Amino acid sequence: MDIQFIGENLLPGKIGQFFIVLAFAASLLSTIAYFFATKNKDSNDHSWQRIGRVGFFLNWFSVIGIGVTLFYLILNHNNEYYYVYFHSSKELAVHYIVSAFWEGQEGSFWLWAFWQSLLGGILIWKAKTWENGVMTVVALSQAFLTSMLLGVEIFGERIGSSPFILLREAVNLKEMAPVVFADVENYKNYLKFITDGRGLNPLLQNYWMVIHPPTLFLGFASMIVPFAYAVTGLWLKKYKEWIKPAMPWTLFAVMVLGTGIIMGSFWAYEALNFGGFWAWDPVENASIIPWLTLIAGIHVMIAFKNTGHSFFTAIVLILLSFVLVLYASFLTRSGILGETSVHAFTDLGMFGHLILYNVVFLVIPLVLMIIRWKELPITNKDEETYSREFWMFLGALVITVACIQVIFSTSVPVFNAAFGTKFAPPIDAIKYYNQWQAPFAVLVTVISGFSQFMKYKRTDIRKFYSALVASIVFAMLITGGFVYLTNVYHNLMYILLTFSCVFAILANARILSLAFGGKKKLVGAAVAHMGFALLLLGALVAAATSKPISLNASNFIPVQDFEKVEKPGENIVLYRNEPKKMGKYTVTYVSDTTVAPNTYYKLNFKVYGEGGKLKEDFELNPHVQVNEKMGLIASPDTKHYLTYDVYTHITSAPDKKETHEDHEGHSEEENFKAPRIVKLSIGDTIHTSSGILTVKALNNKPKAKNLVIAADDIAVGLPLEVAVNGKVYKTEPIFLIKGNNTFDFARNIDELGLRFRFTRILPDEHQVELQVFEKPQQAKDWVVFKSIEFPYINLYWVGTIVMVIGFLLSIFRRQKEAKVA
Repeated sequence: MDIQFIGENLLPGKIGQFFIVLAFAASLLSTIAYFFATKNKDSNDHSWQRIGRVGFFLNWFSVIGIGVTLFYLILNHNNEYYYVYFHSSKELAVHYIVSAFWEGQEGSFWLWAFWQSLLGGILIWKAKTWENGVMTVVALSQAFLTSMLLGVEIFGERIGSSPFILLREAVNLKEMAPVVFADVENYKNYLKFITDGRGLNPLLQNYWMVIHPPTLFLGFASMIVPFAYAVTGLWLKKYKEWIKPAMPWTLFAVMVLGTGIIMGSFWAYEALNFGGFWAWDPVENASIIPWLTLIAGIHVMIAFKNTGHSFFTAIVLILLSFVLVLYASFLTRSGILGETSVHAFTDLGMFGHLILYNVVFLVIPLVLMIIRWKELPITNKDEETYSREFWMFLGALVITVACIQVIFSTSVPVFNAAFGTKFAPPIDAIKYYNQWQAPFAVLVTVISGFSQFMKYKRTDIRKFYSALVASIVFAMLITGGFVYLTNVYHNLMYILLTFSCVFAILANARILSLAFGGKKKLVGAAVAHMGFALLLLGALVAAATSKPISLNASNFIPVQDFEKVEKPGENIVLYRNEPKKMGKYTVTYVSDTTVAPNTYYKLNFKVYGEGGKLKEDFELNPHVQVNEKMGLIASPDTKHYLTYDVYTHITSAPDKKETHEDHEGHSEEENFKAPRIVKLSIGDTIHTSSGILTVKALNNKPKAKNLVIAADDIAVGLPLEVAVNGKVYKTEPIFLIKGNNTFDFARNIDELGLRFRFTRILPDEHQVELQVFEKPQQAKDWVVFKSIEFPYINLYWVGTIVMVIGFLLSIFRRQKEAKVA
């Protein structure tokens, strides 16, 4: 019997848990029914198929029910639930509450299950004769995903983790809050404890995290479809027929997963402060590996479709791609990467569960391959060297070997856990992986260029070389100019990669030009190849030539232990309103604004030309958040130019406390020097350390936050203006007479380090008394920042867009072919 504390709302949790159990049971029913429907030889008997459909649609409905219930709890801040308490808070904006929905493991498993159920519904509608076999596989995967949400124990083994478990029932609560739960009967302490949640991870409070996870998990979910077609092809002995219906789905999976991965790099570039867009983090690696193997797989699928060669390679790569998605899930969710990745989830006790998911979907195709081995359409005839299929196969092989290197290095923690070894992950991951992957990138881009000039089965050698010469010559000329312009000529590998990317772009552009002559079949492939080459070229140049421009000749930052976390020579300290030269820029720390929990710094950048003429003026607003567990978390801001970006983030700043408009506010004045008390008339001016202050006409109807003025009260505002370098700052301290008492409400101009108190009105002298507070020099606000210039990074983003367009064109073409078939 459940014990309900006062203030707890248990009904939504019970409804959500009911939907979880129903979703799992329905997916199992669908799997079993579709299995027997596939085995059924009577073409007129659709009873099993109907049961399978009902089961799957019931699963789909239940998955939606889980999502609606969980979102209701998060939106209403029902912090008595473990998931809600740990992933949201009342201060989060609505769009970040959406991000909180899938921040945790349970939410991301739901997202995956939702997309997979949606895709399953589309397959029921579109798969036709393939429905029974394909949906058996999809429903089985859905059963595993929904089981991840069960949160029950069977024979001492935990099955899944429910998002509807109560906070006080969570396994690790006693460790987390022993004071609160030492006396369970004292529920008042408990209710006080859950007044607000812990909130969303500060690193995830970015708009990209609203759209990046759904896109990424749609990519993961869509990987099941080509896998299901391949398994069904083996199961039903349709060894060649599965290629055509699987082709559009494979292209879709490649496109969506690739887009999700690039969105992740956008997020890293805009939200993280490591100064880049790809860090070769183990979680990043785990997502990109199945994407690359699926790219390799689709090229070999095309080769097999056109020539009958490379069946084994094609089906293995398609099957392996989904297995690698599951392996990626194991890496990121089992807790095994906890010490090597900032992106990995913590272990929720599902280690064995995740292994079982991997093993089942590895064993099923493996057993089918062994059983059907003698029947597989594997040809022993070698491909012609001068044939498109040969080089498509070779390109796929290069990608596969590149993936093996990434898998091996990423899996070091797995090897250590499994075999007791003590291999250390690479110290400088970016340098390590770049050195290994650059040669593979050169080979892949070169092959993607010249293979387009080849024909299937056999190519006329003379025509091939004559068509290739122009692209090679122009690529060499452009490469020479480009490496000189971007200053990468000091590194041979960079030069080779630049040449290979430029060559791939030119070669595929030539193929694209042939489309205007009627050869439209290769348009999608040519555009996608050009996009991929542009993406690589942008990544190469931006990473190889990026440089800090916030150079500090003194190599000293007056912040304790700063040199332990940053290079002082690449950082500049700014004091408020004291411009400092940084290369061609003059940078000024203008102000800062705290919007809990973030502090936004306004940095002004000016560029002056000859004669001191202002050529450019812009502002950046990097922000920081001081987190109890994570320390100073900095999020950059970037100025985008056509040929480069100026990327700026805060590396050190004082811990800003929230300041409010206070009544009399004497405690805040500890940060100021003793006030200067002056008597002033309207229109008078005085000098301050920051600028010239002017007194304006009195305001008889002042307004201020939380200021309530009764009918008998007298309130007067004193408008003040401070002019600094042509810019005017305004404020208005207030003097209030309430009965026989007087009050004043101080006002600050934080940008100038000034504070004003309007303390008396002198009617006989037609003057007012004003107290002017100024911050001492040593108490001036300060901030330390770092700016990095990323040349030609727009090539990376443009390449992404072009690549996606190429995939879309290919999807439309293959979809038409599948309909005809």
